[in-house]
Amino acid sequence: MTLYPHLLAPLNLGHVTLPNRVLMGSMHTNLEETGDWNRVAEFYATRARGGVALMVTGGMAPNREGGVFPGAAGLFTVQDIANHRLVTDRVHDAGGRIAMQILHAGRYAYGKDCVAPSAIKSPISPFPPAELDEAGIEKQIADFATAAARAREAGYDGVEVMGSEGYLLNEFLSLHTNRRTDRWGGDYENRMRLPVEVVKRVRAAVGPDFILIYRISLIDLVPHGQSFDEVVRLARAIEAAGASILNTGIGWHEARVPTIATSVPRAAFAWVTQKLMGQVGIPLITSNRINTPEVAEEVLARGCADMVSMARPFLADPDFVRKAAEGRAAEIAPCIACNQACLDHTFSGRISTCLVNPRAGHETRLVITPAPLQKSVAVVGAGPAGLAAALTAAERGHRVTLFDRAAEIGGQLNLAKRVPGKEEFHGLIAWFSTMVATSGITLRLNTEATVDTLSGFDKVIVATGVTPRDPGIPVEPGARILRYDEVLRGAPVGARVAIVGAGGIGFDVATYLAEAESPTVDPALWRREWGVTDPAAAPGGLAPEGPQPLPPARQITLLQRKAEKPGRSLGKTTGWIHRATLQMKGVAMIGGVNYAAITPAGLLVTHGPAQERPEVIPADTVVLCAGQESARGLADALAAAGIPAQVIGGADVAAELDAKRAIDQGTRVAAML
Repeated sequence: MTLYPHLLAPLNLGHVTLPNRVLMGSMHTNLEETGDWNRVAEFYATRARGGVALMVTGGMAPNREGGVFPGAAGLFTVQDIANHRLVTDRVHDAGGRIAMQILHAGRYAYGKDCVAPSAIKSPISPFPPAELDEAGIEKQIADFATAAARAREAGYDGVEVMGSEGYLLNEFLSLHTNRRTDRWGGDYENRMRLPVEVVKRVRAAVGPDFILIYRISLIDLVPHGQSFDEVVRLARAIEAAGASILNTGIGWHEARVPTIATSVPRAAFAWVTQKLMGQVGIPLITSNRINTPEVAEEVLARGCADMVSMARPFLADPDFVRKAAEGRAAEIAPCIACNQACLDHTFSGRISTCLVNPRAGHETRLVITPAPLQKSVAVVGAGPAGLAAALTAAERGHRVTLFDRAAEIGGQLNLAKRVPGKEEFHGLIAWFSTMVATSGITLRLNTEATVDTLSGFDKVIVATGVTPRDPGIPVEPGARILRYDEVLRGAPVGARVAIVGAGGIGFDVATYLAEAESPTVDPALWRREWGVTDPAAAPGGLAPEGPQPLPPARQITLLQRKAEKPGRSLGKTTGWIHRATLQMKGVAMIGGVNYAAITPAGLLVTHGPAQERPEVIPADTVVLCAGQESARGLADALAAAGIPAQVIGGADVAAELDAKRAIDQGTRVAAML
C-alpha cells in the first residue's frame, strides 16, 4: 500500500505507459553548451535512476535566431544528433524516458538576430526584434518540425514544444506583443495559427508513436494577456493538431508577479490547471512550486491535473520518486526555491546546480566515493557548512562527531526560517535532522568544543560561522538598538524602525518586521498582494485593481552607505521580488548615507561624501544589519596548539550569509578527506 497512490499510478498515453505521474520539467542548465556530453548524459541518467516517469531537457533552439543566447544548443548538425544520442542511450540504459524541449526564444533571444511577431522590444533584453514576414514564419514552422524529427533520430522519446513563458509562440498569442494585421495577427483565430500549425507539422514529422507535449500558457500575468476562453480554445486546437499532453506554463519572464520563488505558496497555480480539466481529452500537467510528494499527491487527489511537473526538486534530489515510493520521503533533500544556484546561475551563463545539492550538474566531477582509510572526524558547528561536511564525511565511511554549542542544529538557517517567504527553510532543517539521525553521526549539542575536546581526532573541520559586525556608530544614552539575530529570535521591536544595512539580511529583517502575516502560507492573501486573479475574469490573470497588500506592521526605513539603489546585490532572479515586496509595504529605502549617531529619537545620518543634509530618521528601534565577522576563536586556538584544522563556511569567509557557498565548500572539503 503506497502513501502516494495518485502520484505513483501509471499513466497510459496510448503507445506508451508512464510508470508514475511525475514529470521532471525543463531546466536550462548550460551543460549542453560545455560540449562535455558525458557530463550531460550523467546528469539526466542520474535522475532516470531515481524513478521519474519522464524528463524534459532544457530548451533546444530550433534555429540560430531562436536560441536564448548566441551559441545556444540545438540539433543543427549530424554531430549534434550523435551527441544527443549519448544522452538518450544513457537515460534508456538507466530505465528512463526523456523528451527534448524545442524552445524558440522570440524577442527574449539575447542577440541581434532575434525575431518576433512584431518589432516590440522586450523589457528584459536590449535587442529589438525583427518582425517576421510570411517567409520568415514559414521558416520557423519548418525548423520546429525539423528539430522534432532530429530529436526522434537522436533517440528521444518525445518533444515538448515550448508555447509559454513569453517565448515566440506565446508572443503570437497575445495582443501584448502581436500587433499584426495579416493572417497571423488580429483576432484570436489568427493569433493562434502559429502554435497550432507548429504542432501539426511536428506531429507529421515524428509520427503517431512519439510523445508530443505542448507547454501552454494558462495565465500570462502580463497586460493584454489571453483570456481563459482563448486558452481553452487553443488547448482544444492543440489537442486536435496532435499533442499527447498539455503542460502548464505560468507567467511570462517579464511579468511583475513571482511564479517560482520561495515566497510563492506551494502549488500556487494548480487551480489554474484545474480550470482546464475536462475541457480536453488529453492529460494535463500542472506545475510551479510543487516540491514534496505530499503536495504532489494532494494536487492530483484534488483533481487539479493528471500529472505533476517538478523541475528544481530534481536538482535537490535526483532520487525524489524512488525515495517516495520506498516510504523514505523524509530523506528527500528539499528544493527551497531559492534560485541562488539554479536560475541565478542559468541567467549568468554558469552551470546550474543546487544550494542543497552541490553535486547537481557536477555528477562526473564532484564524486563522493568511499574513503580508502576510515578516520575519526570532528566537525565543529552544525550550520549549513558543518552539516554538509559531516554528512559527506559520514557517507564516505568516516566516524564523525558533530559539535554545536546551541541546542539545535541549523545555525543561521534557524534565523532564515523566521522570515516570511522563507518557510521552506523549516523543511531544510528537518531534512538535515533526519539525515544526521540516519547517518551514524554522533551529535553533541549544547557542547562547546575546545582544543582539549578535539585533540584526539584524526581530522578537525571548523564551521563555527559568523557573529554580527558592530559598525561602530556612536550611541547616545537611551537609544534602543538591536542586532539582526536578536530581532529574528523575537526581541520586541518598536513601531518605527531604522535598519542599518540594505544587503540580504537587511531586506530579510525588513520583510520580517513589515509583514503582519506571511502571504506565502495563505494563497488567497498572496494572490491579493500581487494582484493575481482568475484569467476568466481578467485577461492574463491580472486583477484590474492591481496589487492589494495588507498594511505594513511598522514604519520602516532601510539604509545603506553605498550610493546606489538598495537591493542591487540581491539575487539576479529574485532581487526584484524582495524590492517590490518592501515597496508594497511602504518601506523607505535610502542609499548614500553616513551614520552619525544613534539617538533616543532615531538614527542621525548625513548624505554623500561631503556629509551634507544631516537629518534624524525617526525610530523607536535601530536594527544593525551591517555585515558579519568570522567566528575564528576556535580555529586560532587550534592553530596555536599545533592542531591542523580545515576552516569552512562563515568562519572562513564572512561575506553576506551564503548557504550556497557554505554547503558547497563543506561537501567538497569532506569529499577530499
